[in-house]
Amino acid sequence: MDWDNTFGIVECLKKYHPTVNFEELSLGTLFEWIISLPEFSDDHSLVNDEILIQIFNAWYEEVNS
Repeated sequence: MDWDNTFGIVECLKKYHPTVNFEELSLGTLFEWIISLPEFSDDHSLVNDEILIQIFNAWYEEVNS
């Protein structure tokens, strides 16, 4: 899985962090959680805040829809 696979990352985050508190979740923590996913294999240096915010928003919408 790579940084472009927002849906896949969100699905894994839901699985491994089912009780996330979005109000307390920082981009730094989100980054650490993503790179620690067993399914994730992309270069860690390719990410930026915009990508993390997109993942955060997609995850938030998925959980709170």
